[in-house]
Amino acid sequence: MRPPRLIALDIDGTTVHEHRPPSPRVLAAVRGVAQHAHVMLCTGRTVLGVGHVLDQLGLDDGVTVCSNGAVVMDTTTRAVLHTRHLEPASVIAPVRAMLPDAVFGCEETGVGQRISAPFPAGVLAGRVRVVDEVELLGSPTPKVIGYWPAVTPDEVQARMAGVVVPGAEITLDHELPWVTAVPAGVSKASALAAVAADLGVAQEDVLAVGDGDGDSAMLRWAGLGVAMGQAPDSVKADADEVTGTVEQDGLAEILERFF
Repeated sequence: MRPPRLIALDIDGTTVHEHRPPSPRVLAAVRGVAQHAHVMLCTGRTVLGVGHVLDQLGLDDGVTVCSNGAVVMDTTTRAVLHTRHLEPASVIAPVRAMLPDAVFGCEETGVGQRISAPFPAGVLAGRVRVVDEVELLGSPTPKVIGYWPAVTPDEVQARMAGVVVPGAEITLDHELPWVTAVPAGVSKASALAAVAADLGVAQEDVLAVGDGDGDSAMLRWAGLGVAMGQAPDSVKADADEVTGTVEQDGLAEILERFF
């Protein structure tokens, strides 16, 4: 592949590891490639969870794809440009049937989350409110999350295997017992494709790097899709190649190849 013109980066497990900032090598690589190509973040985080990473990386133009493609934000102004919504009841009922003890959250864009019961401390950004079922289901949301305490991600994978939720795209976390739902037809890939079209960048000139189920669609779509070394085998299978793990600065390894 020739040097990419548009580079889409996942955050967690790709650009950063757990709650640590990007490593010096990753920072240098991202800042270096940003002088030659459009660099953007494509993340499952909400708009409230991306600002400090943008600041750390020095990204201050273009757009940022949040909430697995359901929300697109202007990187310069941090204003929400557009949002896709779904009805939470249509997601929560079938997921709850599979994960009966799960707690659920509905994103309130730019504000926080309304939740059915407490989530682990520090994992949700913004104002977090425990609400009753009526309020939880009462208004559309760009993203529904489900967390099933005291089980493993593999157990969630097994329970959700083959489950189709009408009107939603479902992705599963490989590190937490976590389910994410966004509107049908929405993904990091669909949002990335729209950004590339707006910029006049051909699909074959797009590089995407990620490590999770939510990244698989954009890894398949991009001209070069690269999976992180610690990604599940299913994600690696959707990528064109595999780089080092996040602990090994695998993102820097792939970016340094081009610039």
